Amino acid sequence: MYRKILIVGNSGAGKSTLARHIAQRFSIPAVHLDCLWWLPGWQERERDDFDALLEIELAKPAWVMDGNFRRTFARRLQFADFCMFLDVDTKTCLQSVYARAEAYRGKTRPDMTEGCDERIDPEFPDWIAAYPNDVRPQMLDILQKSGVPYRVFPTRDAAYQWVDSI
Repeated sequence: MYRKILIVGNSGAGKSTLARHIAQRFSIPAVHLDCLWWLPGWQERERDDFDALLEIELAKPAWVMDGNFRRTFARRLQFADFCMFLDVDTKTCLQSVYARAEAYRGKTRPDMTEGCDERIDPEFPDWIAAYPNDVRPQMLDILQKSGVPYRVFPTRDAAYQWVDSI
Protein backbone atom coordinates (compact mmCIF):
# COMPACT_ATOMS: atom_id res chain seq x y z
CA MET A 1 0.00 0.00 0.00
CA TYR A 2 1.08 3.54 -0.65
CA ARG A 3 2.27 5.47 2.41
CA LYS A 4 2.62 8.99 0.91
CA ILE A 5 -0.36 9.99 -1.19
CA LEU A 6 -1.04 13.35 -2.80
CA ILE A 7 -4.58 14.39 -3.70
CA VAL A 8 -5.00 17.27 -6.13
CA GLY A 9 -7.88 18.73 -8.11
CA ASN A 10 -10.17 21.72 -8.34
CA SER A 11 -11.60 23.42 -5.27
CA GLY A 12 -14.75 21.61 -4.28
CA ALA A 13 -13.65 18.35 -5.94
CA GLY A 14 -13.58 16.59 -2.58
CA LYS A 15 -9.85 16.44 -1.87
CA SER A 16 -10.01 17.03 1.88
CA THR A 17 -12.92 14.68 2.49
CA LEU A 18 -11.16 11.96 0.52
CA ALA A 19 -7.94 12.62 2.44
CA ARG A 20 -9.77 12.12 5.74
CA HIS A 21 -11.29 8.88 4.40
CA ILE A 22 -7.90 7.53 3.31
CA ALA A 23 -6.28 8.61 6.58
CA GLN A 24 -8.87 6.73 8.58
CA ARG A 25 -8.92 3.67 6.33
CA PHE A 26 -5.14 3.20 6.31
CA SER A 27 -4.24 4.78 9.69
CA ILE A 28 -1.99 7.44 8.22
CA PRO A 29 -2.08 11.16 9.03
CA ALA A 30 -3.99 13.59 6.84
CA VAL A 31 -2.15 16.79 5.98
CA HIS A 32 -4.35 19.60 4.67
CA LEU A 33 -2.22 22.22 2.92
CA ASP A 34 -4.85 24.85 3.69
CA CYS A 35 -4.05 24.35 7.39
CA LEU A 36 -0.39 24.98 6.71
CA TRP A 37 -1.04 28.08 4.59
CA TRP A 38 -3.80 29.92 6.47
CA LEU A 39 -3.44 31.54 9.85
CA PRO A 40 -6.54 32.42 11.92
CA GLY A 41 -8.67 35.15 10.39
CA TRP A 42 -7.72 34.11 6.86
CA GLN A 43 -4.25 35.61 7.17
CA GLU A 44 -1.72 34.10 4.76
CA ARG A 45 1.37 32.55 6.25
CA GLU A 46 4.71 33.76 4.89
CA ARG A 47 5.96 31.55 2.04
CA ASP A 48 9.18 30.64 3.84
CA ASP A 49 7.24 29.61 6.95
CA PHE A 50 4.81 27.56 4.85
CA ASP A 51 7.69 25.89 3.01
CA ALA A 52 9.38 25.02 6.32
CA LEU A 53 6.17 23.46 7.68
CA LEU A 54 5.68 21.59 4.42
CA GLU A 55 9.21 20.13 4.59
CA ILE A 56 8.50 18.81 8.10
CA GLU A 57 5.37 17.04 6.84
CA LEU A 58 7.06 15.69 3.72
CA ALA A 59 9.83 14.11 5.82
CA LYS A 60 7.35 12.05 7.84
CA PRO A 61 7.09 8.33 7.02
CA ALA A 62 3.44 8.38 5.96
CA TRP A 63 0.72 10.86 5.02
CA VAL A 64 -2.12 11.66 2.71
CA MET A 65 -1.80 15.29 1.64
CA ASP A 66 -4.50 17.30 -0.07
CA GLY A 67 -4.31 20.61 -1.86
CA ASN A 68 -3.15 22.09 -5.14
CA PHE A 69 -0.60 24.75 -4.21
CA ARG A 70 0.92 24.51 -7.67
CA ARG A 71 4.08 26.30 -6.56
CA THR A 72 5.03 23.34 -4.34
CA PHE A 73 3.53 20.52 -6.40
CA ALA A 74 6.78 19.32 -7.99
CA ARG A 75 8.48 19.34 -4.58
CA ARG A 76 5.68 17.31 -2.99
CA LEU A 77 5.82 14.81 -5.84
CA GLN A 78 9.47 14.13 -4.98
CA PHE A 79 8.25 12.52 -1.74
CA ALA A 80 4.99 10.95 -2.94
CA ASP A 81 4.39 7.27 -3.63
CA PHE A 82 1.19 7.99 -5.52
CA CYS A 83 -0.97 10.92 -6.68
CA MET A 84 -4.73 11.00 -7.06
CA PHE A 85 -6.04 13.66 -9.43
CA LEU A 86 -9.72 14.40 -8.80
CA ASP A 87 -10.86 15.59 -12.21
CA VAL A 88 -14.40 16.40 -11.08
CA ASP A 89 -16.53 18.56 -13.37
CA THR A 90 -16.80 22.29 -12.66
CA LYS A 91 -20.54 22.25 -11.97
CA THR A 92 -20.11 19.65 -9.22
CA CYS A 93 -17.18 21.59 -7.74
CA LEU A 94 -19.18 24.84 -7.63
CA GLN A 95 -22.20 23.10 -6.11
CA SER A 96 -19.97 21.53 -3.47
CA VAL A 97 -18.33 24.81 -2.54
CA TYR A 98 -21.70 26.49 -2.05
CA ALA A 99 -23.05 23.52 -0.08
CA ARG A 100 -19.91 23.55 2.09
CA ALA A 101 -20.30 27.27 2.73
CA GLU A 102 -23.87 26.70 3.86
CA ALA A 103 -23.01 23.69 6.01
CA TYR A 104 -20.16 25.50 7.79
CA ARG A 105 -21.63 29.01 7.89
CA GLY A 106 -20.01 30.81 10.84
CA LYS A 107 -17.80 27.80 11.61
CA THR A 108 -14.41 26.43 10.66
CA ARG A 109 -14.51 23.24 8.62
CA PRO A 110 -12.39 20.28 9.80
CA ASP A 111 -9.68 20.69 7.14
CA MET A 112 -9.08 24.39 7.75
CA THR A 113 -7.17 26.39 10.34
CA GLU A 114 -9.28 27.21 13.39
CA GLY A 115 -10.45 30.82 13.14
CA CYS A 116 -11.00 30.66 9.38
CA ASP A 117 -14.78 30.56 9.28
CA GLU A 118 -16.11 29.23 5.99
CA ARG A 119 -16.62 31.84 3.29
CA ILE A 120 -16.68 32.30 -0.46
CA ASP A 121 -14.65 35.22 -1.77
CA PRO A 122 -16.18 36.96 -4.82
CA GLU A 123 -13.29 35.71 -7.03
CA PHE A 124 -13.50 32.10 -5.85
CA PRO A 125 -16.24 30.86 -8.23
CA ASP A 126 -14.33 32.38 -11.17
CA TRP A 127 -11.15 30.60 -10.05
CA ILE A 128 -13.04 27.29 -9.91
CA ALA A 129 -14.55 27.90 -13.35
CA ALA A 130 -11.13 28.75 -14.82
CA TYR A 131 -9.35 25.77 -13.24
CA PRO A 132 -9.94 23.30 -16.12
CA ASN A 133 -8.19 25.60 -18.59
CA ASP A 134 -5.79 27.58 -16.39
CA VAL A 135 -4.54 25.15 -13.73
CA ARG A 136 -5.45 21.60 -14.70
CA PRO A 137 -3.15 21.35 -17.76
CA GLN A 138 -0.15 22.60 -15.78
CA MET A 139 -0.81 20.24 -12.87
CA LEU A 140 -1.18 17.26 -15.21
CA ASP A 141 2.00 18.22 -17.06
CA ILE A 142 3.99 18.40 -13.82
CA LEU A 143 2.46 15.11 -12.70
CA GLN A 144 3.15 13.29 -15.98
CA LYS A 145 6.78 14.44 -16.02
CA SER A 146 7.35 13.45 -12.37
CA GLY A 147 7.43 9.70 -12.88
CA VAL A 148 5.21 9.26 -9.81
CA PRO A 149 2.44 6.69 -10.27
CA TYR A 150 -0.94 8.38 -10.51
CA ARG A 151 -4.57 8.00 -11.48
CA VAL A 152 -7.05 10.55 -12.76
CA PHE A 153 -10.53 10.09 -11.34
CA PRO A 154 -13.43 11.71 -13.25
CA THR A 155 -15.76 11.40 -10.27
CA ARG A 156 -15.53 11.18 -6.49
CA ASP A 157 -17.29 7.82 -6.60
CA ALA A 158 -14.57 6.42 -8.85
CA ALA A 159 -11.90 7.60 -6.41
CA TYR A 160 -13.67 6.10 -3.39
CA GLN A 161 -14.32 2.83 -5.19
CA TRP A 162 -10.64 2.57 -6.05
CA VAL A 163 -9.51 3.37 -2.49
CA ASP A 164 -11.99 0.95 -0.96
CA SER A 165 -10.87 -1.82 -3.33
CA ILE A 166 -7.33 -1.75 -1.96
